[in-house]
Amino acid sequence: MKAMTNARTLILVVGLVLGSALKATAQLPEPAPVLSGDGSPVTTTSPVAVPFAAWLQGVREEALARGISAPTVATALADITPVEQILNRDRTQAEFKETLDEYIARRIGVPTIRLGRQMRDTHRPVLEKVASTYKVPPHVLIAVWGIESNFGRFSGVRPLMPTLATLAYDDRRGAMFRSQLFDALAILDAGHIDLPRLKGSWAGAMGQPQFMPSSYLKYAVDFDGDGRRDIWSSQPDVFGSIGNYLATNGWTPGQTWGRAVTLPKDTAALAQEAPLRTTGCRATKELSDPRPLARWQALGVRTTEGAALPQADIMASLLRTDSGAYLVYPNYEVLLSYNCAHAYAMAVARLSDRVVDTDPLPVAKAPAKRSKSKSTTKSKASSKKKKTTTTSVKKKH
Repeated sequence: MKAMTNARTLILVVGLVLGSALKATAQLPEPAPVLSGDGSPVTTTSPVAVPFAAWLQGVREEALARGISAPTVATALADITPVEQILNRDRTQAEFKETLDEYIARRIGVPTIRLGRQMRDTHRPVLEKVASTYKVPPHVLIAVWGIESNFGRFSGVRPLMPTLATLAYDDRRGAMFRSQLFDALAILDAGHIDLPRLKGSWAGAMGQPQFMPSSYLKYAVDFDGDGRRDIWSSQPDVFGSIGNYLATNGWTPGQTWGRAVTLPKDTAALAQEAPLRTTGCRATKELSDPRPLARWQALGVRTTEGAALPQADIMASLLRTDSGAYLVYPNYEVLLSYNCAHAYAMAVARLSDRVVDTDPLPVAKAPAKRSKSKSTTKSKASSKKKKTTTTSVKKKH
């Protein structure tokens, strides 16, 4: 039983690590030009051309030019050296070839659904306040939280500044992570968290919502009103920040994420009517152009039971996967904005459905006690008899 528990924990950790990697490679803003006090641009040096210590000194100077206070810069960037393990992780990310159904089954089992429902009930008061403020329902907030950090249990343990400095110094994605490094300094400088508590994943994602520093500055909120945007340990701030992220990126109240569908035998008309998109992240480019549900109905798309599609005024895009076809609505694309991967967005969508429904979950049965067989009992009795005989012989000697 202990081995099974350890195996499940390992699977969760692997899933979260991969999620962090996807988070770090999702759409992030291009770094803005840095201006010095007189308005002239600050020239940055390519990290490849200089040793790390010299490069880090350049980061300190640029941070000061950006308005970060000298004490924050001195403290946060003191005694930092590249972490080779982070570079190894970044360059040798494991590739798991799974179907969408296999991924969903691995991430959303009965224990996860049960825990999601328990967390929904435990945090109901604050979830309802967040839902009232941002118009994002509690089961969606719980699902994002559950997939991002396993309901807050795996939010990252690595000191964030060495992680970001290591990735920023590396030439592979240096510009992106350099920008994230300055954003992390701004978070510290604003006093939202102390340096010892500023921890995250190896890919730079922070706290229970797994925000990158740039996302923190845009979307994190102080929902409990204590003066800090604490996405590490304040549940009101965690749920409020997730709600603010989804609402700001276009969440539509009262609308679901989409549905599984069946397609007509001749799908040529579908491709002609609604071709794949040509802009956006990779997952977005796997969606068709949106069309009204009524138009998909006319093209022969039906529910998985073969019934007509709902008569609702909703734009939907067709998503074809190795596990079937889906019509996804604008709220699904909001989930993609959080992490641009269909496995992620579909996992959140499916978990949210299971958290909100009232279907009873199977109860794990306790293992049956094995009765001792007659042969085993007889063998033990025989062994005991031999031991007694041997002992009595020794005593005679």
